[in-house]
Amino acid sequence: MAIKRIISATYFLLFLHLLLPFASCISPKQVYLVELCGDHTSGDKTLHEVGNIHHSYLLSVKETEEEARASLLYSYKHSINGFAALLTPNEANQLSEMEGVIFVHKNQPRIYSLHTTRSWKFVGLDGPLNPWEEDSNTDGELLTRAQYGKDIIVGMIDSGVWPDSKSFSDEGMEPVPTKWKGECQNGTAFDSSRCNRKIIGARYYLHGYESVFGPLNEKEDYKSARDKDGHGTHTASIVAGRAVGNVSAIGGFAKGTALGGAPLARLAIYKACWPIKGHSKDEGNICTNIDMLKAIDDAIADGVDVLSISIGFSAPISYEEDVIARGAFHAVRNNIVVVCSAGNSGPSPQSLSNPAPWIITVGASTVDRSFRAPIKLSNGTVIQGRSITPLHIGNNFYPLVLARDVEHPGLPSNNSGYCLDNTLEPNKVRGKIVVCLRGQGKRLKKGLEVLRAGGVGLILGNNKLDWNDVPSDPHFIPATGVSYDNALKLIDYVHSTPNPMAQILPGKTVLKTKPAPSMASFSSRGPNIIDPNILKPDITAPGVDILAAWTAEDGPTRMTFYDQRVVNYNIFSGTSMSCPHVAAAAVLLKAIHPTWTTAAIRSALMTTAMPTDNTGHPLTDETGNPATPFAMGSGHFNPTKAANPGLVYDASYMDYLLYTCRLGVTKHFNTTYYCPKSFPEPFELNYPSIQIHGLNYSRTVKRTVTNVGRSGSIYKFSAVSPKEFSITATPNILKFNHVGQKINFIITVTANLGQTQSNHGPDKYYFGWYAWSHQHLHAKGQIVGESWRDRKQIGHRLLEWCQ
Repeated sequence: MAIKRIISATYFLLFLHLLLPFASCISPKQVYLVELCGDHTSGDKTLHEVGNIHHSYLLSVKETEEEARASLLYSYKHSINGFAALLTPNEANQLSEMEGVIFVHKNQPRIYSLHTTRSWKFVGLDGPLNPWEEDSNTDGELLTRAQYGKDIIVGMIDSGVWPDSKSFSDEGMEPVPTKWKGECQNGTAFDSSRCNRKIIGARYYLHGYESVFGPLNEKEDYKSARDKDGHGTHTASIVAGRAVGNVSAIGGFAKGTALGGAPLARLAIYKACWPIKGHSKDEGNICTNIDMLKAIDDAIADGVDVLSISIGFSAPISYEEDVIARGAFHAVRNNIVVVCSAGNSGPSPQSLSNPAPWIITVGASTVDRSFRAPIKLSNGTVIQGRSITPLHIGNNFYPLVLARDVEHPGLPSNNSGYCLDNTLEPNKVRGKIVVCLRGQGKRLKKGLEVLRAGGVGLILGNNKLDWNDVPSDPHFIPATGVSYDNALKLIDYVHSTPNPMAQILPGKTVLKTKPAPSMASFSSRGPNIIDPNILKPDITAPGVDILAAWTAEDGPTRMTFYDQRVVNYNIFSGTSMSCPHVAAAAVLLKAIHPTWTTAAIRSALMTTAMPTDNTGHPLTDETGNPATPFAMGSGHFNPTKAANPGLVYDASYMDYLLYTCRLGVTKHFNTTYYCPKSFPEPFELNYPSIQIHGLNYSRTVKRTVTNVGRSGSIYKFSAVSPKEFSITATPNILKFNHVGQKINFIITVTANLGQTQSNHGPDKYYFGWYAWSHQHLHAKGQIVGESWRDRKQIGHRLLEWCQ
C-alpha cells in the first residue's frame, strides 16, 4: 500500500469570529465556566476531593452552603479542572481574581448544523455483519481479530437515541464489557431498562440549555436520553446498528438491509443537544459549551474507546473557545479516538469546523446510489432529476411555468423565482408544474408554497453554487430536483416553446451509478484558518442520502407542524452522516490493532484513502471539476485497506502539547505543563499530511513513519507536484528491519520562483502528492503549499490572529 501526502500553496485572511453571548432575561445570574490550575487527572486526589475543591471556590463567593451547592451545575473531573456554575457578574469577577483560578468564561451556546443500506457495501463492507476479507499479506487472523467491533465502546454525543429501534437489538450479544463504568440515567420515557447489551449507557445534559432558555418544553423533546429529533438515532445506527432486513425510506426508496459499520460494538449515548425554543426541529438543535464539555468529561470516565461527535459550527472558532477541541484533547490523552464532522457550510472556503489535529475531521461525499425522478417534456426530451417523493403526478402532461413568471407583482428581484411563502399567484399556478429556484428558503417549504397556490408539481432547480449536487427530498407534492445545467435547459424550453408541457415521472432507486463518490456541495471546506499549518478536513466518507434508523414518532422531513408522516428508517444527508462512518472504521481498527494510538488509527485511515472514484478518475466536487484536499482531505475512506496500511505517522500526547506551545494556547489544554524554551513549528507535528503556509523559496519538513507491516520492508519515494514546485525526500528509500521500527525523513518543497511570482495571488493554492511504495502498500502523503509572497505581511496577520 502507499502513503500519499499533499502540499499546497495558500494565502490566508485571518479574522476573529465574534460571538454575542446569550444573556438571561430572568435573573442577573448567568452560567460561567470556571477553570482552575492543576492537573487533577494525574494527581492523587480522589474525584470526591476534586468536587469538594470546586465547591469550596463557590462557597467563597456565596452567602450560604446551600446557595453554593445550588449554583453548581457541573464539576469537570476528567477533562479540564473546573466547574460550571450560576454566578452574578460580580461573583464571576471575584472568582477570576482568586489564586488558582485560570479563566472565568461566560457560557456561550452554539448551534450544531445537521450535519445504511448502501454506504457500507460501497466501501467494501457488505455482509450481514462485516466481511473484512482476509488480506493475502496477513497471517489469516484479520477477520477474526476484527470481530465486527465486539466490545469496543462508542460514545455518541448527539440528540439522544430511540432505544426501541430494531437497529439497537442486543440479541445474541455477550455481556457488557467489565471495563464499562457508565450508567443508564432515568428520565422521561427512558429508564434503566431501556439500556441493554447494545446500548450499554445513556446520559443527558440540560443545565446549560435550561440556564439560557428556561425549562425544557417537554412537548418539544424528552427530558431524558430518548431522541425526539432523529439525528442522534440516525448517527448511532450508522456506527453500530444491527442488521435489519427489508427496510426502506418512505415510498420504498433504498430498500435493503440497514446495517452499521461495527454491528457488535457497544453504544454509550450522551444527549447534549436540544431544540431551539420556539423553532421547528428543522431549524437545528442547540448544544451549550458546558453541556458538551460535561458529556465528553463523562465519556472519558465511563471508558469509551471512540467518540463520534456529529456536531459542527457554522464558522471556525479558536481553540480557546472550542470545547470540543479542548475536551477531545483530554480524550486523546486517554487514547480515545475522536471523530467529528467538518460541518455543512460548504462550498464556501474557510468554513470547516473541528480543525484540531488530534481530531479526525470528516467531509461528506456520495455513494453509488441515486434516486432518479426524470422530467419528460412535451417535445420528447427527458431531463434527469432526483427525488424520494412517494407522490406521483400521473401519466398526463401539465403546463410548465417558471416561478418568477407566476409571482405576485412587485416582489424584490432578489426574491424572485424562489417560491417563498405567499409569493405565487394562485390564478397563474393552479393545475401547473412550477420550476422554483433553490436558495433563499428551505427546499421543502417551496413545495408547500406551490401546493398552497394550487400547483400540481414542483421542479427544484439548482443554483450555480450547488451546481451538480442535487438533493433527494421527500416533498409534500410530486416533485423532483435538477442540476444547474438542467435548470437552464428547462428555463430555455419554457422561453422557446409556445405551450410548454411536462410530466414528472415516478422516482426509483438506481444502484452502481457512476461516477461515485463525489463531494457534496454542503460539505465544509478548508483552508483551515485556525491553524494554516494543518490541512483539514482529514478524509471524506458517505454523507449523502444515507438510510439509517429514525425515531418512530417523527416524519422524514422533521417538519412536525406540516408533516404527519411517521417513519422508522429515514434518508438523511450531512457531514453528520459521514462522521459515524469513519467512527465505525476507527472501531474496527481498534479491534484489530488494540495497541495502536489514536494518531496511528487516523494515519491508517488517511494514508489508505482513495482520491479517485469508481471510474478511476479523480474525485470531483459539485462543479464536476477535481476536488481539492480542502474538500476531500486525503480522499474517500477505505476501511478494508486501512487495516493494513504498511506505515503510519504516529504522534503522542506530548507532541500535541508541544504543538499548543507554538500556538500559545497550552494553558487552555494543560495548566500544569510549562513549555520548553524551544519547540517545534506547528507544521512539524508528525501529521499524515503537510500544509506549508506562506511558502517562500524552499521549506524542509521532517516526518517519521513507523513500520506496522512486515519485517524487512523496503519503501521507495515518489511524488507528483505542480510545475511551480519540486518535491524531494531524504532519504528516498526506507529500509525497515523489524515491525515497530521508526525512520525519519525530510520532505523538501522548493518553489520555482519564476513560476510562482508570475502566478501567485491572494488566493492561490498548489497541491501535490507523495508516496512511499512497497509492492501493493502505499503510504499516501498529501502536501498543501501556499504561494510565494511577502513574509512580513504573513507574520503580521499571524500576530493579529495569535492575539
